[in-house]
Amino acid sequence: MSKILIVEDEPAMQLGLKDNLELESYTVEVASDGAEGLAKIKSSQYDLILLDVMMPKLSGFDVCKQARALGVATPIILLTARGEEIDKVLGLELGADDYITKPFSVRELLARVKAHLRRSKSEPLKEKQGHTIGRMQIDFAAFRAEEDGAEIKLSHKEFEILSYLYQHKNEVVSRYDLLEKVWGYDEQPTTRTVDNFIVRLRQKVEVNPNQPKVILTVHGTGYKLIL
Repeated sequence: MSKILIVEDEPAMQLGLKDNLELESYTVEVASDGAEGLAKIKSSQYDLILLDVMMPKLSGFDVCKQARALGVATPIILLTARGEEIDKVLGLELGADDYITKPFSVRELLARVKAHLRRSKSEPLKEKQGHTIGRMQIDFAAFRAEEDGAEIKLSHKEFEILSYLYQHKNEVVSRYDLLEKVWGYDEQPTTRTVDNFIVRLRQKVEVNPNQPKVILTVHGTGYKLIL
């Protein structure tokens, strides 16, 4: 049974999310501010985190950033009343896997939760040996990446994207393929979301991210992983 943490300071929203997720047979814990949420993330393991952005003590952005710095790879979905693209981009750059803008339908929320849980429970690749991709040595089955023995922090979504690119190495993969295969739900994020994740991956894979040699852009189409 999947365990979900809701970090939300609005009591009505918190209760509504909790009730709907429990109706789907998920185990649910709640936190009412960012500091409490981060403490729970440090002390317990969750299968997915729903994280409000605008909260007292610590914002959702701060919680997400600190969780990723601690090596927490749990899928994080940001809940935000902000519709501006810059806020969505910032959330993704800080390590969030997805975002959903308030107000949202319960159906949409549950679809995204199920999609992320389904993917987080499946291994990106069967092989348990390591693979070298740019500067990294990566074990997809163990969800672990290293550079010269030092661990590199990747979110679960970054592992999924890199895994899909690896499975199609030296082939052109379109942004829409990545949206369908990695995100996989009906109301998908935009192709800009894919681009933002690729930018983050290049920071960890490429010797010079400004002149990529491993994850190449195929203009007008998508990306190609060169090995």
